[in-house]
Amino acid sequence: MPLNRRRFALSLAGAALGARPAAGARGDGFFRGAAPALLAPIRAAAQALGGPGLLKSYVTDGGEAFDRSHAEVAYTYDNAVAGLALLAAGEAALAARLAEGLRLAQAQDRFWTDGRLRNAYAAGRQVPDAPASARPPGWWDAASGRWVEDGYAAGSASGPIAFAMLLWTAFPGNGAFRAAAERAAGWVERDCAAPGDSRGGFTGGTLGHEPQPERQAWLSTEQNLDLAVAFARLGRHDAAAKAAGFVRSLWRPAEGRFAAGLTPQGAVNEDSAVDANLWPLLAFREADFAPALGWVLARHGLPAGAPIGELEGLDFNTDRDGIWLEGTAQAALLLRRQGREALAERFLHTVLRERDGSGWVRAASIPWLTTGFYNGDIPFLYPRRGHLAANGWAVLAALDVSPFDAPPT
Repeated sequence: MPLNRRRFALSLAGAALGARPAAGARGDGFFRGAAPALLAPIRAAAQALGGPGLLKSYVTDGGEAFDRSHAEVAYTYDNAVAGLALLAAGEAALAARLAEGLRLAQAQDRFWTDGRLRNAYAAGRQVPDAPASARPPGWWDAASGRWVEDGYAAGSASGPIAFAMLLWTAFPGNGAFRAAAERAAGWVERDCAAPGDSRGGFTGGTLGHEPQPERQAWLSTEQNLDLAVAFARLGRHDAAAKAAGFVRSLWRPAEGRFAAGLTPQGAVNEDSAVDANLWPLLAFREADFAPALGWVLARHGLPAGAPIGELEGLDFNTDRDGIWLEGTAQAALLLRRQGREALAERFLHTVLRERDGSGWVRAASIPWLTTGFYNGDIPFLYPRRGHLAANGWAVLAALDVSPFDAPPT
């Protein structure tokens, strides 16, 4: 029998999706005690803005090419996660600075007027009533004598946009944030709907600069999960069911895990992805999907070959060359939700150890962590630099709050 889309989407918006376990069900003294130190650098950076704006994604004091190219980068996803962490910690006014920074970036883009967000903007204050002032980050390339902007930063991926929607809808009484979320959702529905695919779902978005960025035909399990929750909060029931249905279609019951998505040619991307397997468990909370955590621990856990209870963290991919701290924090949150406190505590201890002198959680435990992704012909590597999203997820894990939890009414 076909699933009633409206009934299913309503279940997404309520207890079946993102319902939080009962408070006080577990002892959480260690985790609560860790939260202030993990939050401190985010709070200080948000306070320093002095108003609406966006935070730098990475500490860039290494003097290498990465530091030059990321010196002013404020990723949309990272700022949304940081805003959710501030909100979880009771810092609503500071969280609103980041939410408003994203809203102004959307409203004051130097070219786009259709509701999309770029993947990144120049960090710092966003000035109200400054038309066309929001731009992608960039850097001066002395060798070529020109200003350079990265094509990924200038593009618009559906997952980061969904996270901005999650932050905006976490302020249920704010009409301006609601309107921004609706505009963003409208763009995704119009421009990212997968044409003619029986699985449904939404594509990756766009890559590159205006006026004609390259459309990305691949579909991501993780990004559709983000969209399913965001659409449900907005009452866009058909879109929510379409995105959630795509996620469910990528479940591999024989392996007990989710595939990463679809390739541009429509084939299943069988890569093992941490977020594609952890986040559905945080959002859907269905017993059938519980084995996905075991899949991740067995294939991404470090030290390689160690018993599950002796793992210290997760790698981004399966080569296990080092620990990815953002994913390790995500796993700590899910482990807490599943009542596996001891392993969750081990993982958060790892996160706490991997902080720089200013309290920022590093993106990776080694100088350059492989991911398997490429930016053109250049491998994308996570640096051993302080990372905004890693801190944000660590705060969420410490406070037992998920981005996919239903916001307070």
